[in-house]
Formats: sequence, structure tokens, C-alpha cells
Amino acid sequence: MGSGIAEVLARSGREVIGIDVSGTAARNAVTALERSTANAVERGRLGDRDRQDVLARFRTFTELRAAAGADLVIEAVPEDHALKREVLTALDAVVRPDTVIATGTNALSVTRLAAGSAHPERVLGLHFFNPAPAMRLVEVVSTVLTAPGATAAVTGLARELGKEPVAVGDRPGFVADGLLFGYLNQAAAMYESRYATREDIDAAMRLGCGLPMGPLALLDLIGIDTARTVLEAMYAASGDRLHAPAPVLGQLGAAGLTGRKAGRGFYTYEAPGSAAVVPDALTPAGEAAAAAGRPVRSVGVAGSGTMASGIAEVFARAGYGVVLAARTPEKAGKARARIAKSLGRSVDKGRMTAGAREETLSRITPAGSLDAFGDVDLAVEAVAEDLAVKRQLFAALDRVCKPGAVLATTTSSLPVVACARATGRPQDVVGMHFFNPAPAMKLVEVVRTVLTADDAHATVHEVCAEIRKHPVDCGDRAGFIVNALLFPYLNNAVRMVQEHYATPDDIDTAMRLGGGYPMGPFQLLDVVGLDVSLAIQRALHEEFREPGLAPAPLLEHLVAAGCLGRKSGRGFHEYARA
Repeated sequence: MGSGIAEVLARSGREVIGIDVSGTAARNAVTALERSTANAVERGRLGDRDRQDVLARFRTFTELRAAAGADLVIEAVPEDHALKREVLTALDAVVRPDTVIATGTNALSVTRLAAGSAHPERVLGLHFFNPAPAMRLVEVVSTVLTAPGATAAVTGLARELGKEPVAVGDRPGFVADGLLFGYLNQAAAMYESRYATREDIDAAMRLGCGLPMGPLALLDLIGIDTARTVLEAMYAASGDRLHAPAPVLGQLGAAGLTGRKAGRGFYTYEAPGSAAVVPDALTPAGEAAAAAGRPVRSVGVAGSGTMASGIAEVFARAGYGVVLAARTPEKAGKARARIAKSLGRSVDKGRMTAGAREETLSRITPAGSLDAFGDVDLAVEAVAEDLAVKRQLFAALDRVCKPGAVLATTTSSLPVVACARATGRPQDVVGMHFFNPAPAMKLVEVVRTVLTADDAHATVHEVCAEIRKHPVDCGDRAGFIVNALLFPYLNNAVRMVQEHYATPDDIDTAMRLGGGYPMGPFQLLDVVGLDVSLAIQRALHEEFREPGLAPAPLLEHLVAAGCLGRKSGRGFHEYARA
């Protein structure tokens, strides 16, 4: 972090003094700057003369007194309170009274660190994200002691550096890490409970949420010891058990398995510091299923909404004959027309030919009742997320589907086994949770109940391969993998706004720029629908009984007021009416 921040400042035209007690570390910082600027020259992003100027502006020392003339000092020493306080206190005897001192902590109390300074009004937090030259977000952390002039000066600097500063108060994790580390901790706990494999957890969050990395791979990158330190600080401040570090983090840390830097953490790496994952004892042996699946030639899709239409399109594109059943022939016809429109867009974009479009459409037979499912090999329901409605539908499927047909529910939050028990063949029932929009999203969560037969489970895996989706296995509990990790994160973001810690816009900016999320939490809540989000959060709270999973009151109030997001024209943001 120190080297990265130094590079950002030097490339902006400022004189930079790098200080480290280790001469080797100081030399390594120079080498890192030489290497990164050479790469910039090769890519045409920096001229050779400009590179020489940048290198000339960066000097290194091993004594703190070298900072005597600095206008701003940024400490980026290890995340240890005693060490940081020692550095900040020593700076009082070195720098001018008007020099601003910034701590790079992301877990420790900036207020406590400032209180030990002779001039606490000039101390604030300046949290860059790694790698500093590439990441645009900077969190500017003011305390109750910070002078407004110091905050304004540092905020202005961040903008001049081409960064996006977000003003936050002093609490562990601030905005981005405050939301990120709770999510990472829950992923570690999910893995520790053997609910899902590390590969499936990471694939689910990458493919289901569009994240650049899965949570366990990200923990390895951050450093498991660092993550545990941040979580300990968060738990000490919040008392929320969801912030109490998962025991597996302590176990790995105590064993020295701290992630990429050690060569092993949740995954095993080619060498310490390497990003290349190598097989180990936990790596899946291969794609061979424990049991052979049942043959599937035709598929029935029950429902007429967006998900049902998308799922029917996916199967038809893969060559399956599809019966699309709705409550009336008219609804089924409209659903087929929606698919035709979707396929037409693919033709317009050059992704398929007009002939392929017609051939795909010809495989879809609309029907006005489930009676048309008599000969299907796989029936997939995509009706309203209401357990009574789904149980009634499964009872009907039990009556009309032939023996041996696999019956799948696309529920995202309801118990699959409750659907299975509505039939006389619970061994044939499995969860097959597609993500919206189904034609574009690669992920399918495959949910096995305690009653699901091996060959029914294997059938869904084989079908996923045929329709080019990535299946991840999980057990039958609320939220499965993705929603169980995603919605508590969204709920915590709502709590931040409710507590007036940050605005929705600042939180969205922080998570997009600091966490690499494709959408900020409030943008996503408005797209999903606040009523849908509330229902899922309630299901998670009811299942796990964790106080920290209780829906944020602000979310409940907005839903009660009819502010449901984009579909109502107002949620956390306002939208123009169509």
C-alpha cells in the first residue's frame, strides 16, 4: 500500500518521501515504481521523459525526520494500534504544526489514534484501496476532533489525484470494508459448515452477482490474518455476531495459512505471493457424477412471467422440446411472444440467424394447463414466490407428470422439501434456481433436499451441462448460497443509511469503486424490488434467528409506504414514470 500510494502521488507531480525502517523495503518501493512506470511506458500511457521525472520525485529514507518539511504525511504501516500510535506520536516532534497527518487504517479507531497526538485536529483517516494506482475510491475519515480545513485539504487532494473521495465517519471498516467484510465472514462460515464447497461458493458469487472474485479467493488475496483483524474491530464496535470472525479464519491464521502471501489459505497457490491456484486435497476430482441421470428429451415450464419465459427460452435454444404452461392459453401465448421478441433481439445483434430463431420458437408449445405435462421428462416451475401456490402446483404436477419425471422448483427463498412433500414422489423433487435474466446468467443453484434421489440430482447436473449453465450444489435452506450472502450485505447497507452514517449515493460509489461491484447496493435494491428484498430478508431471519439478519426498519417502512424501487417509480432513488 505504501508503494502504491507513493506512486499515485509521484505521478501527480508531487515530491514524495518514502520512509521505512527497513532499507530493503525502501529499495523495494523504488524497484516497484521503476517496474510500474516502465510498464506504463511500454503501454504508451507515459512518456520516457515523464517517467524519469516521476522517478526523480520519489526519494526514500529510513529515518522519520526525513518528513520534516512535508505538507501531508500518510502512514501505511501494519494494522497494529500500538505501532500506528507510535508513528503518529513520533511525527509530532518532526513535522510542522500545520502538517496534516493521515492514517491509512481500515479497521482501527482513527479517533483513538488522533487522541494520542499533540495536534489531534490535524489527524484524519485516508483509506486508499489496493492496488492504489488502479482503484479510484478513497475514503476520507473525519473524527470529532478533525479540523474542517484538514478534511477539505485532503478531499481536494484526492480529487486532484483522479480519485473519488467519499466522506465517512470513524467506525471500523468505514463504508466499503464495513459492508464487504461482513459478507466475507459469512462466506467463510458457510464454507466452514460444509454447506457448500469453496469452488461453488466462489463461482456462485461471481456468476450470480457479477463480482470480479469469489469471497474465499478474495479473503486469500486480502490476507486471512488481516481480515480477522478487521472483523475483530468491527465486532468490538457493533457486537453483531455476524461480525464475530468465523473460527476457520483463526484456525488458518494460527497455522500460518494466511492466503496468497503464504502460498496457502482457502486455496493452495503455486508459490507464496503467486495468484496461480494449484490442485490440492480439496480440489474436486472431476466431473463424473456419483449416479447417472435420467434421460431428458422434453421439458415443461410452468409459469408465464419473465423467469418462466427466460427459462423456456434457455431450454429451447439448447434443443429441448418445451411445453410452456400458464393458467390460460392467452397467458401462455403472451409468454411465447415474449420469447419471440427476445430471440428477435438476438437476431438484430447478430447472435443468431433468423432461421435459428424460427427453429427455436418451433420447439416451444404453449399450453393453458398443466395437463400438457403428461409426457415431459423434466418439469420446472417458475410461478409466484408463495409457498401455498407452489405446493398446490406440485400436487398438480404429481398428478399429471409421468413416473420418473424430475420435478424442479426455481424458488430462491422457500423450502424445497415443502414443495416435495406436496407430492407422493419427494425423491423426484429438486431445486433448480435460475438467475434473472435466465438466458444471460450462467449460474444455476442446484438444491438437494434430504429426500432427493441421487439420479434426480444427477439429472439436473447433466441438463445444466446441456444448456451451458454452471451448476453449484447447496442444501435446502433459506437463501441457498447467493441470496444468503447477498441480502444481509444489502440489509447492512440500509442500516448504514438508517443510522445516517453515509448516503445511498456515497455507499453505492464506495461499493462500485472500492469493491468492484457492478451495481451499488441501493441501485440493486431498487432493481430487485424492495418488497422482494424484504421478503427474502425475513425468510433468512426466520431460518437462522440471528438478530443481525432482522430486516432494517427503514426497509420495512419504505415497503409499507409503497416505495418499492423502479417498478413503483420510487425506492431509495426516484425514477421517471414510463
